[in-house]
Amino acid sequence: MSTTRTRTALRRAGTLTALTAAALLAAAGAASAHVTVHPESYAKGATDGLLTFRVPNEEDTASTTKVQVFLPTDHPLLGVLVHPRDGWTAKVTSTKLKKPIKTDDGTITDAVSEITWTGGKIDSGQYEDFDVAFGQLPDDTDQLAFKALQTYSDGKTVRWIEEAEQGGDEPENPAPVLKLTAGAQTPAPAAASGAAGTAEAADASDSTARGLGVAGLVVGVLGLAAAAFALVRSRSARS
Repeated sequence: MSTTRTRTALRRAGTLTALTAAALLAAAGAASAHVTVHPESYAKGATDGLLTFRVPNEEDTASTTKVQVFLPTDHPLLGVLVHPRDGWTAKVTSTKLKKPIKTDDGTITDAVSEITWTGGKIDSGQYEDFDVAFGQLPDDTDQLAFKALQTYSDGKTVRWIEEAEQGGDEPENPAPVLKLTAGAQTPAPAAASGAAGTAEAADASDSTARGLGVAGLVVGVLGLAAAAFALVRSRSARS
C-alpha cells in the first residue's frame, strides 16, 4: 500500500472514530435529559425529608414555562410543603383520600396530589431544581412514581409519565421514580442550609455518575481508534 493510501485510510479511521464518539456522547446526553427526582431513594416511612425535582430544558428554540408534578394518592406523602423558587409561583392542589390515614396527630383525610409551577422560564441548555419537603413517606410500597408534565413556550407539552416494567428498559418518557428501601432513614435537612447541602450532594452524585459514564465512552472510543490504526499498519506491512 502506498504512503498516500495509508494516510487516506488513517484519516478515514480517525473520522469514523470521531463520529462514533460524537454519537455515543450525544446518546448519553439524551438519556439524561428528562425530569428526575433526587435523591433517588429514601427509607420507607422516612420523616422530615426533602425531594428535589430537576427539570432540564431539552428544546433548542423554546423555554420551559410550566412544570406540573403529580404526587401519588394511593401511597400519599404527608405534610408536603413547597420551597419558594425565585421567579416561579407554585400552586398546590390537595385531594381527599379514599382511605384516611391515622397518625399520632390525628386522622388525615387529604393529601397533596399536584404541584404546578408557573411564571418562570428555563432556557435551552439550562435546568431548574424545585424543592418539596415532606413530613412522612409511606411505608407500604417499594417505590413512588411522580408523573410530570413539562410545557414549553411554543405550546409543546412533554409528558414524563411512563413507568418502566420490572427488568425492562427505560421508557422514552420516564416518570421520576423514588425508590423506597428498608433500613435507616436518610438524614433530613433541618433548615434551608441543609436543603442546599442535600441538593449539592445530589449534584455531586449526578456528576460522578456522568463522569464515569463519559470516561467509559472515551476508553471505548480510544480502543476503536487503536484497533483501526493497527489494522491499517498491518495492511501496509503486508503490502
